[in-house]
Amino acid sequence: MSTQTITDSNFNFPGQKSVYKGKVRAVYSLENDILVMVATDRLSAFDVVMPKGIPYKGQILNQIATKFMAQTEDLVPNWLIATPDPNVAVGHLCEPFKVEMVIRGYMSGHAAREYKGGKRMLCGVAMPEGMKENDKFPEPIITPATKAEMGDHDEDISREDIIKKGIVSEADYLVLEDYTRKLFQRGTEIAASRGLILVDTKYEFGKTKDGKIVLIDEIHTPDSSRYFYADGYQERQDKGEAQKQLSKEFVRQWLIANDFQGLEGQSVPEMSDDYIASVSERYIELYENIMGETFVKADVSNIQERIQNNVEAFLKTL
Repeated sequence: MSTQTITDSNFNFPGQKSVYKGKVRAVYSLENDILVMVATDRLSAFDVVMPKGIPYKGQILNQIATKFMAQTEDLVPNWLIATPDPNVAVGHLCEPFKVEMVIRGYMSGHAAREYKGGKRMLCGVAMPEGMKENDKFPEPIITPATKAEMGDHDEDISREDIIKKGIVSEADYLVLEDYTRKLFQRGTEIAASRGLILVDTKYEFGKTKDGKIVLIDEIHTPDSSRYFYADGYQERQDKGEAQKQLSKEFVRQWLIANDFQGLEGQSVPEMSDDYIASVSERYIELYENIMGETFVKADVSNIQERIQNNVEAFLKTL
């Protein structure tokens, strides 16, 4: 397997004004309010970026996100203009809302951990008594989180606090909630058509220069969403067995098993080349299941040069 990955990006595109580097993506601001978002192969878990990149991960995330944007743009407008390279999305500059809209159809992950700890309220939303991990909620619940700076943890926050603290105006927040429910419904339908259950996910939104609220960043990727296989779901629940998952939860579980949860004093366990290769294969499996199509590996002999050339060629067409 090729070990060629892109873990850092120091591009200089024509008309470039600034660059912001997140945990996984680098966002280049260009003249004329154009953004170039490069999805790297970095892997982040527990808000920590792992030392080694995962081959094809950036391509996988970028292609899932951009294809889902195309499949939902009839419901919710998005920031995307084009995808000139397998790892790149180009779109309109937006002012991001400082909240992540998390929506949960099932009690899994963070919600299940909170529930096990005795909490019955999450972000101001009540969770019914008598549920067990991975049970379906009667209705999907929205449990927003404030967006943390790099290295900090995202924090749960209630709708009331978001509005009260003026993080998002009430009028805008109602739009965010409406869009979140519509996207989750569509995502649920698409997942079901592929034998999957969309368990929970998060969306990020921004405002364009002319005040339009649009979907930005990733959508329905295994980094931002959790999927179960629908086949055998109920049987596993009835027997109290763990669900078969399609998400990066398998990485989190591996880290936990190796005594790492991003806490102070803990160091990231060594990831062998074999383990890295297995993670890459899992991501490809995720792609093929989620998208219902074969994953086509991009040429990774010189990813940086490929991206630079593809983006420059595209920018000339604008």
